[in-house]
Amino acid sequence: MAFTVDRQTIEDLKIVGDSRGNDIFGLFNKTHTQGGAQILKEMFMYPRSSAQEINYRVQAIKCIKEQGVSFPFDNTVFDTIGFYLSNTDPRTRLSMDQDNMKRKFEHLIGSDMQYQQLDKGITATLQFLTEFYDFATALEGNSLVAGFQENLAGVRAILNIPELAFIKGGVKIAKRSYEKTASFDELFRFRISASILKLLFYAYELDVFIAVGEVSKSRGFEFAAINESEVNTIEMEGVYHPLVSGAVPNNIIINEDHNMIFLTGANMAGKSTFMKTFSIAIYLAHMGFPVPAKSMRFSIQNGMFTTINLADNLNMGFSHFYAEVSRVKKVAEAVNSSERLIVVFDELFRGTNVKDAYEATVAVVAAFANKRKCTFIISTHIIEAGEELRKLRDSVRFVYLPTEMQGNNPQYTYTLKEGITSDRHGMLIIENEKILDILNLA
Repeated sequence: MAFTVDRQTIEDLKIVGDSRGNDIFGLFNKTHTQGGAQILKEMFMYPRSSAQEINYRVQAIKCIKEQGVSFPFDNTVFDTIGFYLSNTDPRTRLSMDQDNMKRKFEHLIGSDMQYQQLDKGITATLQFLTEFYDFATALEGNSLVAGFQENLAGVRAILNIPELAFIKGGVKIAKRSYEKTASFDELFRFRISASILKLLFYAYELDVFIAVGEVSKSRGFEFAAINESEVNTIEMEGVYHPLVSGAVPNNIIINEDHNMIFLTGANMAGKSTFMKTFSIAIYLAHMGFPVPAKSMRFSIQNGMFTTINLADNLNMGFSHFYAEVSRVKKVAEAVNSSERLIVVFDELFRGTNVKDAYEATVAVVAAFANKRKCTFIISTHIIEAGEELRKLRDSVRFVYLPTEMQGNNPQYTYTLKEGITSDRHGMLIIENEKILDILNLA
């Protein structure tokens, strides 16, 4: 089952699509093959909400990481095999009728390009099959967990088909006769191409699992555990933003008794970064990938909507406020029709005046808080809204990111505390930057 996300969420969290590769996909993309990179990207675009699918990936990646499995193939053969197998034109079949003096002469002078291309593809395919057979044989008897055994069983089932029995006895990859080359070509392109393509998929998936395991090991990421109980709970210890250098870790617990985090803090205190941190961890956990945290335990969710970097839609005549209202409406419809959704709003209703923003924040947050089976993190600068919400809802947990003053200079801890901030340092920052002094110069 798919975990529902939309383009806004993927862009907010920098999941994929950064032109410089400074995104979460780029962090994990240590694959050896183009096919592996494509499968990895598909995994990032479509997280899962099935415990079985998530656990399968967790077990497979854990196994590869713990066993220290390395990529067993010469990665230069994959593009050659793909191009070779894509040529299904029956007119290019090699036949014994072509083994004549004309072909031998053309081969001798190097002008038989079609034959050379086919021969190159056959050589690459034989090398790939041999390397995969040796890899699968070497792992026999290892105490592999179920997730990776499932992959190996699929590989062995293909390698054990009668048509590939020659691999077990060894095969000459180079210097084949024309007759042998024609026989391999008929087999690979026209009889078992679907099986070879399936083996390529297994190799690409193995490439992904090895890459993710290496990232987990090098960065100290841990795998999240699934909470199997009926109570919706998310617990993170030492979670941090994986793309922020020197990121400060935080702990957070959200459950049905307190299903909403109301987050306050001064400008630059780290509210947006924390919201992205939480959301990225949720996203990766639903991919079955390791998360940037000391530990994490979560109930499987059905989807996530974030609104952190919402853009105006001036082409359609939308103001920022109208874009916010449209987004809130979309999310309201979603939480009204589904349970276990993650909703993250950064600076709700920033596009309107303070009075309207206060009233709208209190009304909408109070209504969202009643959806106990969904999880919300909402930040605001309007701290007065927090005081009003204390009176209205007991399911709201109030946390803030404090600022410590050193003289006239604010210092940010980036560490969550219980309560509502009282920090108001906007004017102080303006004074520190001497903006008024600049404007008042004669």
